[in-house]
Amino acid sequence: MKRNTATVASFFRPAAAAVLLLLFFGWDEQARAHPVDRPFSPVLRHPQTYRDVGQVSEHPKDDEDDTSMRVIPRVNTKDHHLEICCLHANILDYYLTNILHHTNNDHAHMHRLKTNLHRISTDLQAHGCNVTQYHDHKNAVDFRTKLEKMEKMKGITKAISELDILFSYLQDYCVEPRNSTDA
Repeated sequence: MKRNTATVASFFRPAAAAVLLLLFFGWDEQARAHPVDRPFSPVLRHPQTYRDVGQVSEHPKDDEDDTSMRVIPRVNTKDHHLEICCLHANILDYYLTNILHHTNNDHAHMHRLKTNLHRISTDLQAHGCNVTQYHDHKNAVDFRTKLEKMEKMKGITKAISELDILFSYLQDYCVEPRNSTDA
């Protein structure tokens, strides 16, 4: 009987090792099939863009009087990622056309940052964000309304000081989902 047990055990050890090896390769293949979230725009995850946003948005915070109000609305995390992404692409488009052109020489990195933000906007539109579609979205309207109620330069300063918030939303929500069930 001991001989049969030893024979069976000697058979199962290599079989178990082979099954474990196959499972490992299966998980490895699945991991490669579902990569880490990739941004819709490579510029969104570029360290220099991140530093420029931080530096440019920090500069006006020194002069800011009212820190109690926030012009960029909070997101409803129950919404689809692409919808949140495109909403913020709309707000980015507003920044590019109505806010950042007033600040040409205010910061050393502003020109490079505006170039990178234009590229992000273009990349997001190439991924299907129709920015005009979100023009009437509640968050976009709230954002514009809050800015319009402020004195012009005060609103521009406030918006620039919140550029880091906008950029964070773009980084978090403008990514390709890990698998098709997230899409």
